[in-house]
Amino acid sequence: MKKLLPALALFASLIPLAGHTAGYLATKPQALPDLVFGIDEAGYQVSQPRYELETGKSYSLKIVSSGRKEYAVRAPEFFTFIWLRKVEAGGMEIKASALYELEFEEEGEAEIFFVPIKPGTYSISAAGLEHKGAEAQIKVK
Repeated sequence: MKKLLPALALFASLIPLAGHTAGYLATKPQALPDLVFGIDEAGYQVSQPRYELETGKSYSLKIVSSGRKEYAVRAPEFFTFIWLRKVEAGGMEIKASALYELEFEEEGEAEIFFVPIKPGTYSISAAGLEHKGAEAQIKVK
């Protein structure tokens, strides 16, 4: 019985930790500045040319179309190296394991919730419009 008491005391001390979210990376995401495509009159420039993120931290990023052009927003390497929690768009939550493209045919927005998992420098851009300025860089440390 004397040997059992220390084990019971240890077990009892762990009970308050049940349901504790320590280690859950997606809680309380840090909201990044919105990435707006088409902030200039021509419809090509982005509002935020650069982001700096850290692996293992939770973020949310609102991607916004000004409606000046059609934007097929792609970030193939970045989308490959994030854990995607969800996408919110059009009044709904989309639970998916990966993203390929966010296509905006008119004004609108989509917010992605994610955790970066691999360091590197990535591009997020409107397909075919990168050379005109519709591109931002994401650096993950």
